[in-house]
Amino acid sequence: MSTAASDREVSSGDLGAGPDEHVLVDVKGLKVHFPIKRGVIFDRTVGHVYAVDGIDMQIRQGETYGLVGESGCGKSTFGRALLQLEELTAGSVHFDGEDIASLKGETLRRRRQDMQMVFQDPLSSLDPRQSIESLLLEGMQAHGLVKDKKAAGTRLRDLLKAVGLPPAALKKYPHEFSGGQRQRIGIARALSVDPKLIVADEPVSALDVSVQAQVVNLLEDLQEQFGLTYLVVAHDLAVVRHISDVVGVMYLGALVEEADADALYEEPLHPYTRALMSAVPVPDPTVEDRRGRVLLAGDLPSPANPPSGCRFHTRCPWRQESRCDTERPELRVIHTTGRAADERPHKVACHWAESIADGTLAPHEVDPSGGEQFQNPGNPQGVTGSFTGPASVTEVN
Repeated sequence: MSTAASDREVSSGDLGAGPDEHVLVDVKGLKVHFPIKRGVIFDRTVGHVYAVDGIDMQIRQGETYGLVGESGCGKSTFGRALLQLEELTAGSVHFDGEDIASLKGETLRRRRQDMQMVFQDPLSSLDPRQSIESLLLEGMQAHGLVKDKKAAGTRLRDLLKAVGLPPAALKKYPHEFSGGQRQRIGIARALSVDPKLIVADEPVSALDVSVQAQVVNLLEDLQEQFGLTYLVVAHDLAVVRHISDVVGVMYLGALVEEADADALYEEPLHPYTRALMSAVPVPDPTVEDRRGRVLLAGDLPSPANPPSGCRFHTRCPWRQESRCDTERPELRVIHTTGRAADERPHKVACHWAESIADGTLAPHEVDPSGGEQFQNPGNPQGVTGSFTGPASVTEVN
């Protein structure tokens, strides 16, 4: 993809899915604010934690949307809010054309058959007093998918086969399995009610590398087999790149960049995304030493007291005195002439994305104490050139 400013055409409009692409999930202005209360006898609200603060997102049917960001940015809260497991402060969530944020009680319970979640810690999300057979049957019985004992037994064995577990696992309990096996059981439980959407919250973060590969490949196989749509919440950029069609980058409760996975990894446009990509290790010491680096100064601001203007400006090496401190940037489309017709529009929430990309805006050092930032006479070492480098040694040759 070209980085020349002349190749870019900026648009504030939303280029949605084409006429043949069905949008399964359509999120508009989603906010989840948790009240901070104090008091001995009477609680009073003294502030809010802005866990999710205004997100627009579309997930098309059959695709995998990867949501990345550092711990505490609101990824898991967004995933739970999508399934109405967290109460929305504002915004709407349309699932298959229906506003599920307005559903309550039994109507919402029935709708949840189409939306399931795979939790980060499978051991804590599986009832230790229930056998695997009981865990899998529970959801099927709740949604009336079990007709008789024989049909239920056949379906349970098919589920275990789909996730690579033997039929003997039905009589066992969660503590008798390894972490990877328990995650497979969690996936089987989500599949048991024939969902359309699965939200996978850090599905492999607690697993060994070899087991991670098995679970990721399993998710891909199941998607092809059952026509599933995924929202994968993760902080492992390598996993996200492998499994995702579209990647969204979150920072402090909001999306800062969204694009097709290949486009985002080839040319990250937001300063925060560049910093994330430059932190991915490359298995070649020569390439690792010469590739670009963006080192962030300071700590992640508190979501209870986020910075004004651009929320990344307190740590941004490209921060400018105008606009960054006072004006919150919108997630806008930056169109490139080399973009394929079926490619997701590249959206960035940065006032200076074009100037940063073509090199006309030079980076500067950031004072981690929050003081004034100063301009370097030249680019600091390591912030130019490729940020991600090759994925393997073979790509260097």
